[in-house]
Amino acid sequence: MLIRDPVHGDIYLTPVEADLLDAAEVQRLRGIKQTGTAYLIYPGCVHTRFDHSLGTLWLAKRILANLRHKGFRIDRDAETVVTAAALIHDVGHIPFGHTLEDEAGLFPRHDRARRLEAFLDGTDLARRLATHGLLEPVRALLSGRDHPDVRPWMRQVVTSTVDADMLDYLRRDAYFSGLGQRYDDRIFSYFIIHQDQLAVSLFKHQVERSDARSDVLTLLRLRYLLTERIYLHHTKVIAGAMLAKGVERLVAQGLKESDLYTWQDADLLAALRQADDPLPRRMADAVSRRRLLKRAYVLAPPHVDPAARRRLIDRYAGPRNAARRSALEAQLARELGLDEGDVIIHCPERSMFKEVKVLVTDRSGGLTPLDALDEPALSEARSLARRYGDLWRLYVLTPPEAAPRARELCREVLGVPSSYEPDDAAGSDAV
Repeated sequence: MLIRDPVHGDIYLTPVEADLLDAAEVQRLRGIKQTGTAYLIYPGCVHTRFDHSLGTLWLAKRILANLRHKGFRIDRDAETVVTAAALIHDVGHIPFGHTLEDEAGLFPRHDRARRLEAFLDGTDLARRLATHGLLEPVRALLSGRDHPDVRPWMRQVVTSTVDADMLDYLRRDAYFSGLGQRYDDRIFSYFIIHQDQLAVSLFKHQVERSDARSDVLTLLRLRYLLTERIYLHHTKVIAGAMLAKGVERLVAQGLKESDLYTWQDADLLAALRQADDPLPRRMADAVSRRRLLKRAYVLAPPHVDPAARRRLIDRYAGPRNAARRSALEAQLARELGLDEGDVIIHCPERSMFKEVKVLVTDRSGGLTPLDALDEPALSEARSLARRYGDLWRLYVLTPPEAAPRARELCREVLGVPSSYEPDDAAGSDAV
């Protein structure tokens, strides 16, 4: 089968891969946007998990082809397992998954073993994998379990730090957002298998390869840029927080994680619009019409030191603090004379820049994580990791007309002035 992809060009699928592509669970991914609500800022960001899954498969093939070219033995059975896993690696995604899982913490992450099992137990996809003798090795590869047909390097092609998954979404998300940033394809030539691990070769004859270093750093810069400009763009975060507030109410009324396993984005929005409770309906309508709440109060580094940030996270982040967060939202709404749902507190967990952990060769011929490499030239990797951590923001969101009073009230309640002072006269945030 031949498929034309706007990012990678022609993608060739084997009969086995084409059969897996037709599984209902894979086809569902056509209706789940890759970057959630980012389309509200970047209209081109309507690409899907389905597109990304195809791209990940194709780049897994490119990594394997380059390993073969360098003399590593990659048998066809191993390639089939790797490419099948690459194709279905995101099959457990729910609508607006990163928003509801990583940002709001309403559900466990999609890559947890329990979620994977739900999609590989008695499903159309499971039957197709079993027909081709792939069910158990693919299950093992994606879940991290031991299996005689799965080596560590095979798993790392699909799910590690710098892998086929990352290499596709960096290029795809940059393309569809219109940001115009790319990494060089030379990166594929640096992969090696060493000590049964997939690694990036940074040294040759104990001499650092400056070209490899530059290309790895380009990847890290691109990952940082997309996080700053797309994944954590304030408008995307606000829209996601509003959707999460509606879903949080549905969860309290009985919505289960498993209910979302067959849903696409449109199904989740429909459930919010059709709820008996007016709050989910209001959230869905506001996001659909882009009538969003605004940033009334923001706490961000360097105005918040690491210890204070940790205290805020411990107090307000995640499902464990839902009651405390809701109580403060209700208090602020009462004092501001606003309706329920007109004040939302968004406090994310501190996220890690995992890509700096990519395995690389060192001068001695061993393997080490990139950020542990004692090379002054790679200090930028550690600097990027620190800057990535500084993208953390606590937001208090309100209607624009309430923002000035809300900012003062939050300063009184939290004891810290806002890090962000918008032009309230303009009545809105910048896009």
